[in-house]
Amino acid sequence: MSCTTILVGRNASNDHSTMIARTDDGHFDVKRIHVVEPDKQPRKYKSAISHVQIDLPENPLRYTASPSVDPKNGIWAATGINSANVGMTATETITSNPRVLAADPLVTLQKAKGNQKEIPGGIGEEDIVVLVLPYIRSAREGVRRLAELLEQYGTYESNGIAFNDEKEVWWLETIGGHHWIARKIPDDAVVINANQFSMDHFDLDDAFGAQSSHMCSQDLREFIQSNHLDLNQGGAFNPRDIFGSHRELDHIYNTPRTWFMGRYLTPYSHTWDGPNAEFHPESENIPWSLVPDRKVAAEDISYMLSSHYQGTPYNPYTSQDTGLRGHYRSIGINRTGVTSICQIRSDVPDAVKGIEWICFGSTTFSAWLPLYTNVPQMPDYLRKVTLDVSTSNFYWSCRLIGAMADKCFAATFQDIERYQTAVAVQGRRLILEYDHKIAETGDASLAQEANRKLAQMAQEETGKALNIILKTASMQMKNGFQLSDT
Repeated sequence: MSCTTILVGRNASNDHSTMIARTDDGHFDVKRIHVVEPDKQPRKYKSAISHVQIDLPENPLRYTASPSVDPKNGIWAATGINSANVGMTATETITSNPRVLAADPLVTLQKAKGNQKEIPGGIGEEDIVVLVLPYIRSAREGVRRLAELLEQYGTYESNGIAFNDEKEVWWLETIGGHHWIARKIPDDAVVINANQFSMDHFDLDDAFGAQSSHMCSQDLREFIQSNHLDLNQGGAFNPRDIFGSHRELDHIYNTPRTWFMGRYLTPYSHTWDGPNAEFHPESENIPWSLVPDRKVAAEDISYMLSSHYQGTPYNPYTSQDTGLRGHYRSIGINRTGVTSICQIRSDVPDAVKGIEWICFGSTTFSAWLPLYTNVPQMPDYLRKVTLDVSTSNFYWSCRLIGAMADKCFAATFQDIERYQTAVAVQGRRLILEYDHKIAETGDASLAQEANRKLAQMAQEETGKALNIILKTASMQMKNGFQLSDT
């Protein structure tokens, strides 16, 4: 799937939390958020796509997940935080090149043919959260468990996967069918990624030594050398050049998104516009990580992941004839199923360190709702989602708002902004209120009460927004006509 990822180190955030965030851009996939208790976690897993079967450990943790409502193609859990306060998002589809894929082919399902038995494929986005998140107690452990699975079973697609805990954020990128590379995000940095193999620096000596900030396949050096993969000059080691792609399609679909995010994060320390710009929307050298010009909050992430190139000539909603309107693929896109920010905080009790900011549907028009994750169950408004359209849940209500507002953007964008702000402000207020209550009483079960109030608030504000947007969209129907028009 095509997605956009943002990773924030603890010293780059406004509250010293770590954050990992990703848009899950499927094909209008119907999503929900729920809690998986240990007794509901499978002990033998079978992939719907690759048919690989994997025995799972007996000691899973509780975790949140945002699976597909329709199970026919598998779980696709997407993102979550477990009860050990470890977050995970999987996966960002990334690109590679023929040299890598020929040297270590992707492990795809080979169906039975004649007398030949079926040969299962490897693991992929459908599977990875379920196979990893319930069994890890740190971000670093997440890398190690996923690496073991990749080496044993392989993968049928190229992906980037993020993990975070209270102190660290790790990013792993697959290389071919079985190889991988992983790096700890610098504490003062923000990583931006948009469907490309993105890592642009890696310390092999650390990866094969102390592993303080780098890890990789044990045979990565030999793999690169024996397959003549190294394109770097002068002794440099840039994984993006070795393992990534350099296609014209990247310039339209991928790099413009990183340009917009980098432009937002470092408007003063780098030049992003004009004839003397260091980076433009089609640059192939936009840094993988940047030290932001100011601290980053969850609202900054939601702004970037809701982007449609506002303030640039590429905005598809601009009324100006720029000649470049809609030229590049927006970050906020129509077919997004779910977007989340997994935030692990450090200044609150352990029981409530994990907050997941959930947004359903097109991020441009939807609201972001913060939720406590260490709870036994999510409210009905968030978890009881059907395949049929209904205003009784958050997912479909957000989808309806987006579909209507898109057609009359100029007339509705202020109403959308008011709706998003109302949910954000009240959501923040409730989280602050219950952080204090839980710290004072030691009663972590109050998080469940807080989530019920958060869901109720979101339902009320979303209902108000639906009423307003529907009226505006109805007034702009093309068949409008009054007696006075004659």
